[in-house]
Amino acid sequence: MSKGKLAKFADMETYENVFQYPYSVVEHVPFEMQGHWHEQYFKNDNPIVLELGCGKGEYTVGLAKRYPQMNFIGVDIKGARMWTGATQAIQEGLKNVAFLRTNIEVIDRFFSPGEVQEIWLTFSDPQMKNPRKRLTSTYFMNRYRHFLVDGGIIHLKTDSNFLFTYTTYMVEKNHLPLDFRTENLYGHVSSDSIAATTAAPIAAKAASIQTYYEQMWIDRGLDIRYMLFHLPHEGELVEPDIEIPLDDYRSYRRDKRSSLETSK
Repeated sequence: MSKGKLAKFADMETYENVFQYPYSVVEHVPFEMQGHWHEQYFKNDNPIVLELGCGKGEYTVGLAKRYPQMNFIGVDIKGARMWTGATQAIQEGLKNVAFLRTNIEVIDRFFSPGEVQEIWLTFSDPQMKNPRKRLTSTYFMNRYRHFLVDGGIIHLKTDSNFLFTYTTYMVEKNHLPLDFRTENLYGHVSSDSIAATTAAPIAAKAASIQTYYEQMWIDRGLDIRYMLFHLPHEGELVEPDIEIPLDDYRSYRRDKRSSLETSK
């Protein structure tokens, strides 16, 4: 029997690798470690990489295990899910991984300019009805600019054709440097081909890490899409104005609610 939510939350209150600041709290309490993650938590100057919407934290932990020379922070509002990755990290003695429980809408309150080098967006909700909530929207890109190094790297890995197409148009519309893009990561793409087209230090092997939900998408016969692009600080970002076919599902074994066929 799985551990209950209340027990998981009680565990995480004692975890040194978990920082919990839900939206209602963060409005009133400043995050004192903003700008000081290196010296106060990681105790090194290694690059910091975020996974936004980390779910159970398998990807964050997987990255930390493969790349001990880098620091990783998984961010999500779902604490009961996050418990899985946080517990594994403690059990395996991983000192280069942390978890931040908060709303991604206020992510810029937790990091200072230039404090983060890369961002991973793994199987984010495509938010087909609300562009402002998409983690690859210009709304969020402007937030990422507050703390991501100039020209910092953003990875998108998704099963959603809608989100992938939208992000492609967003990147093209704003002339963001695109290093790599594939609509079938596990079809005909090798880690060598990724490594040959990008200078990102963790792109090649990291893209092959599979999460619990990703395996469900693969078992369902869905292609996994991946792209890597850079986010310069200069220039006003503009939303793409184009209709995109909607996905025919919302999540695993759940059909989409809307009768609409396309959205912007």
